[in-house]
Amino acid sequence: MAFEPTFRPATLADAADLAVLADIAANGLANRIWLEQAVPGQSAFEVGRQAVRQPEEVDSYRNATIAMVGPEIAGCLIGGLPDDLYDASRLDEKPDYFRPVALLAVQAPGTWYIDVIASYAEFRGYALGSKILAVAASKAKETGARGNSLVVGSWNAGAERLYARCGFLKVAREPAILPESYPQSGDWILMQRPPA
Repeated sequence: MAFEPTFRPATLADAADLAVLADIAANGLANRIWLEQAVPGQSAFEVGRQAVRQPEEVDSYRNATIAMVGPEIAGCLIGGLPDDLYDASRLDEKPDYFRPVALLAVQAPGTWYIDVIASYAEFRGYALGSKILAVAASKAKETGARGNSLVVGSWNAGAERLYARCGFLKVAREPAILPESYPQSGDWILMQRPPA
């Protein structure tokens, strides 16, 4: 399968896909947090979908770009300037699992921070990740940012290799706080890439 993706700004109608893709990027951790926030009779993904619909949320559809392959949503990019996404004075309000990620994100001021980069499994292996990262580089340039930054789990060797191939370097790390039942363990790693 050969394809050339197109990119467009996300809309409210993309909220369900964005929630699924955010959970894919977090290796199921987002779903676990949403489940803890759900009220009786509410699914975890409904909580995630509602969060994505909120303009003030980090993972809001307003901060998202959708990767399309033909008529299908193939992946997404969610991000922005760290100062706009995270209030450093309110990091203690973040869920324990994501607090170390936020602590790393605020260490990259002036960069365009990639909070979520994800694709559906059927679209992997066709350089979609590299193409989404090229969109992130364009967003950094458009905003006058000093390149890109992102956080990756030390257990996600494939993603770490992709980021390194695309010019990202490791600059800091924080021990990950993960549920006991979570299959991975290790550190969150902040990676940065200078402007192209």
